Amino acid sequence: MNWAGSLRGEISHWARQYAKRHDIPHYLSLGQSPTVMFEPYNGNTLHGNFLAPSYKAILDHQRWRSRLKKPHPRRSKALPAGKGSQVKELDSSNSSDALLMNVFCYPKIEKRRALARLFGQSAPPLPEFGVPGHVPRVGGKRDTEIDMRLGGILIEAKLTEPDFTKKSKAHVETSYRDFKEVFEASALPQSDDKYFNYQLIRYVLAAFAHDATFFLICDARRPDLLRSWWDVMRSIKPLALRSRCHFVLWQEIAAAAPDEVREFLREKYGIAITWHGA
Repeated sequence: MNWAGSLRGEISHWARQYAKRHDIPHYLSLGQSPTVMFEPYNGNTLHGNFLAPSYKAILDHQRWRSRLKKPHPRRSKALPAGKGSQVKELDSSNSSDALLMNVFCYPKIEKRRALARLFGQSAPPLPEFGVPGHVPRVGGKRDTEIDMRLGGILIEAKLTEPDFTKKSKAHVETSYRDFKEVFEASALPQSDDKYFNYQLIRYVLAAFAHDATFFLICDARRPDLLRSWWDVMRSIKPLALRSRCHFVLWQEIAAAAPDEVREFLREKYGIAITWHGA
């Protein structure tokens, strides 16, 4: 089952219907399974990929606003002529970063106790996006970008990404200072020369290095990602660290979000509909 492809198709369907219903400017990427692409309009006061109050809050916050400039990784190959030089990653209807910011940049979202409880908090601080993970590496170097940080909580958000990528065993074992202390290497999903779920490995190492908590956010329609996370989590050796590693579903977030956000997630992503079994 191609779970990622299936969800991309669903989200493309919902995004097209959403754009047409609200008369929102949009276009399609190239290829057999096109992605719906949005862009700023109305003098950059609105953006089709964002809920209006969330987008205004992003524009009013300098560090959040800078996240909008993140370039699209495939802009030269997957987009119509004339679009490649301007398109950004968060313009894509498949962008998990855009989905994350739609929810957590919504005004006064930190006052939603039901949402905070999903992350084991009473009132989360304002989120930070795209922050350095500072994972200790051999030789003193540090790497890894964190999708979102809520104080001592590190969050990786996924939506339609195919997997968590893979990396050569030689690189992982010789580059990351704490790898052997944190993981039972033989239990990690792997091939002869590569470890799978490389992004998750780095996040867990970041949580270990900074005594932080880690949450993966993914969709209930992606059981493949949940299985990958379980495979990594059961390979964590320190029990205290394993107890700080969790996951939350986008459907749970929708259920705990304000009404306007919940309706946006239902209408644009089909999230609530799936959660209620339709």
